[in-house]
Amino acid sequence: MAERVALITGSLAEPRIARIAAAIADEALHPVVINIGVKVAALMTAEIVERRLKLPEDIDRVVMPGRFRGDLDRLAARFGIPFARGPEEAADLPDYFGKGKGAADLSRQEVLLFAEIVDATRLSVDDLLARARRLRADGADVIDLGALPDEPFPHLEESIAALKSDGFKVSVDSFDTAELARATRAGADFLLSLNETTLDIAREGPAVPVLVPATQGDLASLIRAVEACEARGQSFLADPILDPIHFGFTASLLRYAELRRLKPDIPILMGIGNVTELTDADTTGINALLMGVISELHLNAVLAVQVSPHCRTAVREFDRARREFFAAREARSLPQGFGGGLMALRDRKPFTTTPAEVERLAGEVTDRAFRIEVSEQGIHAYNREGHHVAEEPFGLFPHLKVENDGAHAFYLGVETARAEIAFQLGKRYAQDEPLHWGVAGETGGRADAAHQLTFKAAGSTLPAKQNADQKGE
Repeated sequence: MAERVALITGSLAEPRIARIAAAIADEALHPVVINIGVKVAALMTAEIVERRLKLPEDIDRVVMPGRFRGDLDRLAARFGIPFARGPEEAADLPDYFGKGKGAADLSRQEVLLFAEIVDATRLSVDDLLARARRLRADGADVIDLGALPDEPFPHLEESIAALKSDGFKVSVDSFDTAELARATRAGADFLLSLNETTLDIAREGPAVPVLVPATQGDLASLIRAVEACEARGQSFLADPILDPIHFGFTASLLRYAELRRLKPDIPILMGIGNVTELTDADTTGINALLMGVISELHLNAVLAVQVSPHCRTAVREFDRARREFFAAREARSLPQGFGGGLMALRDRKPFTTTPAEVERLAGEVTDRAFRIEVSEQGIHAYNREGHHVAEEPFGLFPHLKVENDGAHAFYLGVETARAEIAFQLGKRYAQDEPLHWGVAGETGGRADAAHQLTFKAAGSTLPAKQNADQKGE
């Protein structure tokens, strides 16, 4: 028998929820839409639900609006069936019930992620530890200590020891062969970079060498270094070197493909900084494209750097990319619908309501609290006194009549500015919620984490309405 699920809603959203419920109903799922008798179901309390909810017979579970703040355990005990929060947007109900693509398993990946601290020689041991911990939180598996040319690294051994004692795998990147020899003797896990003429340094300690061509673009010399390591049973990573765009980029991609063809089973590393750092483009897209190359060629490791301010989330982005692309490849799928963590500037479903739906909702509002929504038509601001649409906040302000209410004007300015950004870029907007920037945004304020542990206080519109009600307005 089909599972009978009650979808609790208010009068404003009921037609939209009913239409979605009809679309997702099948032999396994029978959604039952219940209007609890309030306009906005997200604002109701557990007490209101206990008083007003009348459940039909044979309901298996109840799904509340995603922004409902009440106690679900209390309601489950009261009605004797499970209660859960659904998605924050009605448009996401199909995914919630598994009728869309659903949430991807991003727990797995197969690419070792090196994160380089390029100015390690200039940082104290404590500063190195602090930065390494941040990089580890962003997804780094190996911390690469970048030595600077002609600048001594007297605390190299101390730095390696401190990082190792804190649980890090450590690599050292230097053009100075003496520093590389010191690093492997001090217990580093990897050395960047050795070629066929400097390979003997790998004999001085346990570090795994990352092999590079003896001269730029010389794939033959890299293969000789690889075969030398194979002959003596030495572990290694091979890196043909990714060159910047207009300075050998395409040819370097071909070298990666050729190395993989010639040596189908060896571990290969790609350093991405020459492209991310030296291109004026958002790194989310660049990392996605490079991850596509890595995924198709089954490369095994990547070295990311975060020197330029526009690359400051490159490690976090690549950690997400390696997970999404692994899941996509395992599913024999295009890299679409696997969480959208690299969709920083735009969303695939930016508008959750049509202009006609907003017009209908606006016609049913009977209070003075402003609702802000975004549709393909623009920014909507409406309350009982009117419904106004514009493409930017200055087009709305003359109609809002808040010239003498500084707090309310400030609030509406913030919200309509957010809405303008969402409208211009094609992002999803929800009133009183931050815009979601994928993994490029700060992790602490994600809209999709809003109800996981604690709830924010209601936005300024609700307190303003309550104050007005108390004054009899």
